[in-house]
Amino acid sequence: MTVRIGTRASKLALTQTRQTADQLAAVGGFPVELVHVRTDGDVLTGPLSQMGGTGVFVAALRDALLRNECDVAVHSLKDLPTGAAVGLSLAATPRRVDVRDVLCARDGLKLADLPAGARVGTGSPRRAAQLRAARADLDIVDIRGNVDTRLGRVPGLPGNATDQVVAGKSCDLDAVVLAAAGLERIGRLDAVTEYLETDVMLPAAGQGSLAIECRTADAPPKQGSTEGSREVLAQALAALDDPDTRLAVTAERALLARLEAGCAAPVGAYAYRKGSMLHLEAVVCAVDGTDTVRDKRATDGLTEVGATLLGIELAEALLAAGAADIADLQAS
Repeated sequence: MTVRIGTRASKLALTQTRQTADQLAAVGGFPVELVHVRTDGDVLTGPLSQMGGTGVFVAALRDALLRNECDVAVHSLKDLPTGAAVGLSLAATPRRVDVRDVLCARDGLKLADLPAGARVGTGSPRRAAQLRAARADLDIVDIRGNVDTRLGRVPGLPGNATDQVVAGKSCDLDAVVLAAAGLERIGRLDAVTEYLETDVMLPAAGQGSLAIECRTADAPPKQGSTEGSREVLAQALAALDDPDTRLAVTAERALLARLEAGCAAPVGAYAYRKGSMLHLEAVVCAVDGTDTVRDKRATDGLTEVGATLLGIELAEALLAAGAADIADLQAS
């Protein structure tokens, strides 16, 4: 049996899919092959928020699974919509890596050192809002493109292909903000000038995590359920699942779902287990950074149900504090 693993063709997607494929093959003892799937997010141009948000990277992969063109799909979990996909299951959430966002700036600058009016690029309304909250004097520029393309907008970063200034293409920004996890996976952490701690910038729900999705009939059965499979693929997927990561992302995604937050809503969320407690912190920001609602909760209910209830509880607290009044939570 050869297991076919669907992936986008970007450098980051291929890298994290190959790593996952190697792990599945090692655990399951079966050969694997990658199936390249082109998504709307790879083809369309313009702001991501105007194309349906991060879900544009997921739909084609899910369709390929349902058409039996691949057996497994690997996503960045933060790209996965919170709504269930009929016929598919989130079969595994491997151990999470660094959740933080990072600043990649010219001349080794940190966020506090950037001059007034410095041009900082990001395609994320969440990052843009929190940047404006921290530094209202910055000029936040909406950008698209893969990781190398974005880093190429900042002069002098290690690994850049050119030092030529071309507006909208290369060396025309003072800094960009990206996810530490993506840079780590493609070996470009040397471009980081500052790790932005969560008190400055809470990450996207699921950031730093991968989502391995498959058809429900091929997924490991959930506790107390007979639906699913006990074949070798399901066993390999179960072996890759990290329980603490699953609890954390379950809480984060439950919060998003209760807020009814679209892909472009400026919402940050971060959950983590510490000892016998699961902690969750979240922020909802006005897009211009002038107002924020931030709160946190914890639970000793270390089950998926407990994590879901934690996310709902914190979302209710944020809504009671006016989150829906300061942000367009349905933005997509």
